[in-house]
Amino acid sequence: MISRPGTDPILRFAVLACILVTTVLMVVATALYPGGSMLDVPSVGFDLSKNFFSNLFQERAINGATNPGRPWALVGMAFHSLGDGLFFIRMSRVILHKHSTRVLKVVGISNIAFNFMIATPFHDAMVTTSSTLSLLGLFYITVFIFRTKLHVLKVCCVAFMIVAYFTLFLYGTGNWGLLAIMQKAATISSALLVLGLTFFTAAEDFEGGVPKMDTGAGASA
Repeated sequence: MISRPGTDPILRFAVLACILVTTVLMVVATALYPGGSMLDVPSVGFDLSKNFFSNLFQERAINGATNPGRPWALVGMAFHSLGDGLFFIRMSRVILHKHSTRVLKVVGISNIAFNFMIATPFHDAMVTTSSTLSLLGLFYITVFIFRTKLHVLKVCCVAFMIVAYFTLFLYGTGNWGLLAIMQKAATISSALLVLGLTFFTAAEDFEGGVPKMDTGAGASA
């Protein structure tokens, strides 16, 4: 696989568009959410410190009312899945290392295909699967970022990995109170990191420390 610089602006715009559309749709969904949370069942509205995004995907809110925000949240999740997948596919075309390119491409395609299932009754299993794949892809990206001169992105990658692993730890231990807050922190930091990696990296950044892939030119020489 070789770099395709002509498609890079398209992928960058697509990732940005997906993040913006997702943000707008999820904000609308939270505004329409009737209320109720695990910590406060009769409450009204969506509380960022108590509710989870998964509450938005249910037909009925936790307080028992019909949830009119559900369609907005489902479409938002679809755009999130697409944007996340396109991000990894774009990075697979920037980091031209045989093994990592394949891993990032698989992660991207898998996220497009399966991330949306987080909004289904398979939520728990898909959160684990999606998180594992995404963190695997980001681990590969972080390794290669550390071989570049992109020092700010190095700090951003490490910071996000810490936030993400701590959030998963809270999920595993069932600390729902703090998890609700960390979910929002992880979501915002993930979006910022994705935008940073999308708009401030290019194939040239990785040429110094990454063995180039065989593009087939040598075979014809």
